[in-house]
Amino acid sequence: MPSTEVVQMKIIKQIDVTYDPNHDLKADIYLPDEEFKSMVIDIHGGGWFRGDKQKDADWAQRIAEHGYAVIVPNYRITPAGYYPAPLQDMDNLIQWIKEQDFAVDKFAAVGGSAGGNMAVELAIKYGMPAISLSGIIDIENWLSQHQNVVAKEGDTSHFNQQASAQINQNGADDGFYKWFVVNYFNGKTDQYHEASPVFRVSDQTGPMYLANSLDEFVPTSGVLQMAQALTDHNVPFTVRMITGQQHAKGYLEEVFDDTINFLDRYLA
Repeated sequence: MPSTEVVQMKIIKQIDVTYDPNHDLKADIYLPDEEFKSMVIDIHGGGWFRGDKQKDADWAQRIAEHGYAVIVPNYRITPAGYYPAPLQDMDNLIQWIKEQDFAVDKFAAVGGSAGGNMAVELAIKYGMPAISLSGIIDIENWLSQHQNVVAKEGDTSHFNQQASAQINQNGADDGFYKWFVVNYFNGKTDQYHEASPVFRVSDQTGPMYLANSLDEFVPTSGVLQMAQALTDHNVPFTVRMITGQQHAKGYLEEVFDDTINFLDRYLA
């Protein structure tokens, strides 16, 4: 009986490429060894206070194997940078990409948790398609409705030793959610509104794929609010609610095919 050979696409990796020398920010780049016209910006999570591009090496590799160039940037995290520094870093990254010779004419953004927030922000600002897994979307409204919640950091000591799919997988934790969201603003409460992406959706916003677990620590309210705002502006979107407590890359296997289909639809 003849065997079937599965040929895996060769991926060329460029590690620790400096895209912002002023802040010593580097990115890892995954290039398929064949023609590509689109690039995916893969933004790692970590609540804007932890994390590194290496955390998303697995996701980037898999996306690249579907024929997309993928770039995974580091960005400033607290205390080196508070809101809006990470978003400014993404602006600098996009400018840097356009100055290189990648010959790409279409972009998309993907990210989980804080990275999901930043992917949504790129869709709003640049009109590119975005995939957000458990994105931090509900900021101002949630904080105003949870003033009695005591913010607490909790145990984050083993973060660097854990894969992203194993982090924050224990369900609702309002104290921790409040802690890292408030921490992002370094005491500047007047920034909550401007940092809530739902208020800035426009007719030019890019299409979105929004996923969230029904019982995880990131509230589903953000997805629902964004879905309504996108509807109001006739922007196409897909919402996927996952049963259980899994957070972001914790349910990546369940939504991975969906996300590739989404990229194929809007970048092909």
